[in-house]
Amino acid sequence: MNPVETVEGDDPVILGLPHTGTDLPAGIMARLNARGQVLADTDWHVHRLYDGLLADVTTVRATFHRYVIDANRAPGDESLYPGRNTTGLVPLTDFDGQPIWSEPPSQDDIADRVARFHAPYHAALSAQIDRVRARHGVAILYDSHSIRSQIPFLFDGVLPDFNIGTNDGATCDPRLEDAVARIVQATGRTWVLNGRFKGGWTTRHYGRPDRGVHAIQMELAQSTHLATQSPPFAYDAGKAAPLRDTLRDILTRLAALAADVKA
Repeated sequence: MNPVETVEGDDPVILGLPHTGTDLPAGIMARLNARGQVLADTDWHVHRLYDGLLADVTTVRATFHRYVIDANRAPGDESLYPGRNTTGLVPLTDFDGQPIWSEPPSQDDIADRVARFHAPYHAALSAQIDRVRARHGVAILYDSHSIRSQIPFLFDGVLPDFNIGTNDGATCDPRLEDAVARIVQATGRTWVLNGRFKGGWTTRHYGRPDRGVHAIQMELAQSTHLATQSPPFAYDAGKAAPLRDTLRDILTRLAALAADVKA
């Protein structure tokens, strides 16, 4: 099992895809309970949603499921949102707060998964950031996510369609943040900047504008592109089409701004 798939492009934008993978080693799958084996917290079809939107974009995609280990959490498992409900480096519950393991992972299991899955994903992502920055003088990491639009355990009410995270502006040049916000605002859809999702560990770890690396997380409500937000989590091409137009505009605009935001 290759834990990461990388496609090298020549644009200054890099797509991070940490949560679209559904691969689990047989031994790990067997330790999940029936609820866990549904894999409900996958970022369903996000790689399909972004496919082909920017002709020469670099992509780094984790093939393993987030229940194996979450590639968007710190390897030391520090909380991204202290005091709020969330899930950890190796989740013990799903997004509804329900247990997902019949045999929970031990600390040795977690250390093994860091080495076998988490570290290779971030090694690949770091290598692409370095390559793109060397080529363009700047790299723009666009971390691509989705989540169910209603999860009371994690947030109140209904999630906006577009959730832009820059850790309160710390992870990218303000011109990039503003460009993304303007594009989503023009759609008339619901959106928020640095709301419930301010950017995960990937965005916060790599986003260093002073070093020529800019990072933005986009968390999409799954109601924007899925037929249902429950099994079988089917992709809805009709719903997705106008969303893809917006996402294409975002990626194209970010690529065009790259020369303006060099460190």
